[in-house]
Amino acid sequence: MAINKFFSFFLLVILISLNNNMKAQQTISEKELQEIKKGYDANNSYLKAVTNAVSNNDIRDLALNRKNVGIVDGDFKYKVSVKGITDQKSSGRCWMFTGLNVLRPKVQDVFNVNEFYFSQNYLYFWDILEKSNLFLEQILVTANKDIDSREVNHYFKNPVNDGGVWNSLSNVITKYGAVPQSVMPETNSSNNTSAMINIINTKLREDGLLLRDEMNKGNKGVRNIKIKMLADIYKILAINLGEPPTEFMWRFTDKDGKTSEYKKYTPKTFFNEAVLDFDQNNYVLFMNDPTREYYKLYEIDMDRNIQEGLNWKYINLPANDIKKMAIESLKNNDAMYASCDVGKQLEKKSGILDPNNFDYESLFNVKFGMDKKQRILTYESGSTHGMALVAVDTDNDENPTKWMFENSWGSANGHNGYLIFTDNWFNEYLFRLVILKKYVDPKTLKILEQKPILLPAWDPMFSADE
Repeated sequence: MAINKFFSFFLLVILISLNNNMKAQQTISEKELQEIKKGYDANNSYLKAVTNAVSNNDIRDLALNRKNVGIVDGDFKYKVSVKGITDQKSSGRCWMFTGLNVLRPKVQDVFNVNEFYFSQNYLYFWDILEKSNLFLEQILVTANKDIDSREVNHYFKNPVNDGGVWNSLSNVITKYGAVPQSVMPETNSSNNTSAMINIINTKLREDGLLLRDEMNKGNKGVRNIKIKMLADIYKILAINLGEPPTEFMWRFTDKDGKTSEYKKYTPKTFFNEAVLDFDQNNYVLFMNDPTREYYKLYEIDMDRNIQEGLNWKYINLPANDIKKMAIESLKNNDAMYASCDVGKQLEKKSGILDPNNFDYESLFNVKFGMDKKQRILTYESGSTHGMALVAVDTDNDENPTKWMFENSWGSANGHNGYLIFTDNWFNEYLFRLVILKKYVDPKTLKILEQKPILLPAWDPMFSADE
C-alpha cells in the first residue's frame, strides 16, 4: 500500500511539473502584441523613409557601405601564374572545378602551353557512379537498423549529389586519372545537373529499399543484385554525360606555336604525365572551426565519394596559423583548394568580400552580433563553396591585408572571374584550406600522428562544397 501511495505521489509531482512547464511557455497575447509593436513606430518619419526605400529596392543596394567602396584594389604582391576562368554553370561541382584549377598551372608548365582545361565531365561521371555504390553499400551495412534511425535517414535523404571537397577530387583522380576537356566535353546534363541527379536519386532510393529487404531475408547474392543496380546508374550516366574513354589520342600547341605529334593515352597515363608526382597524401587538409579544439586531428565519417577512398581528415587550427602556410605556398606559385561561406558580405558587382560591405544594423536599427563560433553553432554560417586561393597582398611587415580566389562562375562574374577578400573576411568566413606538406611546419605535421577524433557524417559544419 505504501508503494502505491509513493507512485501516486510521484505521478502527481510529474503532472504538476508538466503543467507548470506548459504555463511557462509564453504565447503572444494582446498585451504582449502591443509591447512588440513598439519596435516599429509607423509615424516616425525616419522609419517611413526606410520602409519606402526597402519595400521598393534591393536590400543589399541600400545596405551597401559607401565607406567600403573602392578601398580594395586588384593588385597583389604574390600571385600564382593562372590563366583562364572556368564556369561550373548550373551544377554543384565547384569542388571539382576548384581542385582542377589548383592543378591546371602545373599542367601548363609541363606542356608549356598558355591555357589548359581538364574535363570535369569525365570525373563527374565516375564521381556519381562511385557515390551510388557508396550509398548502396551503406544501405547494406545498416540493413538491420530501423529505417527511421538517424544514420539510415541520413543516407536515404540524400543518396548522391554534386557536392564534394578536395579529397573527393583526389579520390576520383587517383582511381580514374583525368583527360583534357576536348576528349570528353561538357553536355547539357553536366552543365545543368539537377534533373539527372533527381532521376538517379529516385532509382537509388527504390534500389535501397529492395537491398534492405533482400539483406534482411538473408539473401547471399545481394551484392550481385547491387551490381545490376549500378549497371542501371551507369546507363543513365552514359546517356546524359557520354561514356568515359578508356584511351584517346591528344596533341597540343605550345606557347611558341609548335604543335606536338598525336600521342595515345589512357586517363591514368595522361594525368601522370600532366601532373608530375601527384600524391593525395602530399596534401594536408586544414579547418578553421572555433567550435572545436584547435591543434587536434578530426575525421568526418563517410565524408568521401569512393568506398575505398579517403575521408575529409583535417587539422583544426587558428586562422593566423593557416595564413602563414598559405602565404608560403603562394610565394612558391602553388595555388590551394579553399572553401568558405561565399554568400556572406559579397558585393557581387566588384567581386569584393569584406565583413563591413553591408551595414544592415544602420538600415534596420537592429543589432547583429554573432561571432564565427556562434554562427556555426546556429547554422548561420558554414562552408558552402570551393575556390582556388591564388593570391595574397601583404604590408611592409609581410602581414596579409587581402587575398584572391579564382572562382568557377565564369569571367563575367566578380572581378573578371576572381573574388577579392580582405584579411578580416578570411578570419570570419574561410573554413577549409588544403596545403602541400612542404609548406607545413614540422610541429603542425606532428598533429597528423594523432588518432583522429571521428565526427558523424551528418555533422552540420561539413556539408559538401557546391
